[in-house]
Amino acid sequence: MVEVKNLTKYYGNVLAVDNVSFRIEKGEVIGFLGPNGAGKTTTLRIITGFIPQTSGEVYVNGIPVSEENPETKEFIGYLPENNPLYENLLAKEYLGFVADVRGVENKKERIDYVAEKCGITDVLNRFIGELSKGYRQRVGLAAALLHDPEVLILDEPTSGLDPNQVVEIRNLIRELEKDKTVIISTHILQEVEALSTRVIIIHRGRIVADDRIENLSGMVEGKELLSVKIKKSKKDPLKVFSDLGNVGIIKEDAQEIELSIESAGDIREEVFKQCVDNGMVLLEMSRRKRSLEEIFRELTR
Repeated sequence: MVEVKNLTKYYGNVLAVDNVSFRIEKGEVIGFLGPNGAGKTTTLRIITGFIPQTSGEVYVNGIPVSEENPETKEFIGYLPENNPLYENLLAKEYLGFVADVRGVENKKERIDYVAEKCGITDVLNRFIGELSKGYRQRVGLAAALLHDPEVLILDEPTSGLDPNQVVEIRNLIRELEKDKTVIISTHILQEVEALSTRVIIIHRGRIVADDRIENLSGMVEGKELLSVKIKKSKKDPLKVFSDLGNVGIIKEDAQEIELSIESAGDIREEVFKQCVDNGMVLLEMSRRKRSLEEIFRELTR
């Protein structure tokens, strides 16, 4: 559905995207992650045909993305990060304008459909400039869906939404993944964990990870995480366990301390022995999977 081959982009002498390649199949929901300035937005803009690449190839539905092939835009719905809207238009006027530009048939029916799906039916007769940021975001998403695209590219789709609206957009994306390819670029890693099955991480213009979320932990080689909860004592746990690996305090209160110990292997027996030798009461101990945030920080720091 979307194939990127050896994609490179220079802005003057600045290398923004460096020989990036990946393939996304129909029905996949991909989390596209990276620090600020990593090349995420540039890559997405090239896929949409908004800007040209310096070298490399991008295919959508098997068709090369280029000025000579404007039909690739028909397959793509794009919600950009800044979500540019005409604030002096009513929401329904803006959607009507986008529908006309896209050549949408049954315009009224499609506007009503996407308005209901995105939860903006009640604000269709209000000026966009009067809407909250959350509603503007939903108007932008509705516009991206108007022509029923096969590929949906969302750059920070839940920015400015309250928790209830975030859940609604999540549910909408889950519904869309049945017959669409969805690429989500966001800094909210919980959104990626909730929606995506596969993650692509880009750092300094290069792909540093491309795998299913449950497989990403293996990319941080030879390191295990152990969660340890002990009863608070006069002993300093950071010193007691310092020989076993990198020790950090997760949380601490008047009675208990919860630690995270990063080591090169299974150290549960050694942790138990250290507790006994130092008169510390071990309340709980378990291996812990790395969160997507921890993996992201490890791969991009």
